[in-house]
Amino acid sequence: MCRHLGYLGPAVSVAGLVLEPQHSLLRQSWAPADMRGGGTINADGFGVGWFAGDRAVVYRRASPMWTDTALPGLLKPVRATGVLAAVRSATVGMPVVETAAAPFTDGEWLFSHNGVVRGWPSSIASLAAGLPVTDLMTLDAPTDAALLWALVRARLRDGQEPGKAIAETVLEVAELAADSRLNLMLTDGRTLVATAWTHSLATLVTEDSVVIASEPWDTDPRWTPVPDHHIVTATATPGPPSLAVHPLGARPKGNHD
Repeated sequence: MCRHLGYLGPAVSVAGLVLEPQHSLLRQSWAPADMRGGGTINADGFGVGWFAGDRAVVYRRASPMWTDTALPGLLKPVRATGVLAAVRSATVGMPVVETAAAPFTDGEWLFSHNGVVRGWPSSIASLAAGLPVTDLMTLDAPTDAALLWALVRARLRDGQEPGKAIAETVLEVAELAADSRLNLMLTDGRTLVATAWTHSLATLVTEDSVVIASEPWDTDPRWTPVPDHHIVTATATPGPPSLAVHPLGARPKGNHD
């Protein structure tokens, strides 16, 4: 069912976020602690995204993160103020290809889905039918996560603020595809939005940064679990970090409302 993390704050080493903590995303690729029945390892690809100025940069592979010997050397010199990274456990029947790994991007946003859409693809065919044909023809991959990204991206293009775009997508999909796992994460490097929907999620707020992750990467007591069926909206710059948690179904509030 995948694992993901998002970071906002002062520029830090991307390797320090993704590879080096005690229970890093790298370790979660082979030894996740809280998959809740959604598989045992996350070996079907990975991706790391960060922002260079206002543009998103993404590195994705279809292989397990632990097999990429070039990754530490690639990430160690990179410093970023906004990061989204993920490791993938593919749903049975979905392709294991580089472009199916999160994060997905359009150059301005980074997006990830940790979970599964039940009854795929017929359960949400009606939502897909509402998208522009060109969006369907250019999906990164024929997967539920890629379609969820297309649904969120369409809302962003229509001018919806990120919290509302994520919340309404989750609620629409959940209504059509019962028992889906819909932990979504979205960032533009300034705002970070994530949902907890039938899967694990936790937050870490420090003096100058915010982390939202599927699993805590260490034993810091400031890690706080996010209740199920809730949405988190966070910012870190300018000014001190802020984080708001609200039930899904109520309009999420935050600095961009």
